[in-house]
Amino acid sequence: MFKEKDIFQESFQTTNEIYQQFCELSKDLNPLHTNEPFAKGKGFLGKVMHGNILNAYLSYFIGECLPTKDVIIHSQSIQFKNPSYLGDNLNLTATITRVYESVNTVEFKFNFKNVENKIIAKGKIQIGLLK
Repeated sequence: MFKEKDIFQESFQTTNEIYQQFCELSKDLNPLHTNEPFAKGKGFLGKVMHGNILNAYLSYFIGECLPTKDVIIHSQSIQFKNPSYLGDNLNLTATITRVYESVNTVEFKFNFKNVENKIIAKGKIQIGLLK
């Protein structure tokens, strides 16, 4: 089902609804995320979206976009390279780097890029295939 070098892609947009729901769920109201003048005063173009919104996109990708629902996330790591802003369109590319058939495990490397092709975040994720 999964082979090394298989590539998966998905697109996401951080809408105001997603932003508001994440603020409510996480209770993270740091001014970098919620106060436009504060964020601009720190050198950003506007309010910086929470990096963990990208983790939610990864959860959706693994749970809903792969060719099987028989999966569970074992681990993931993410490095935030550039800020993401409200309304950004982000493209996720995930490439299988290893398949361990003996233990039903698949490893991916991934990145999120904006429309300017700038890397917003990158990392690795390992999933287990449920029997």
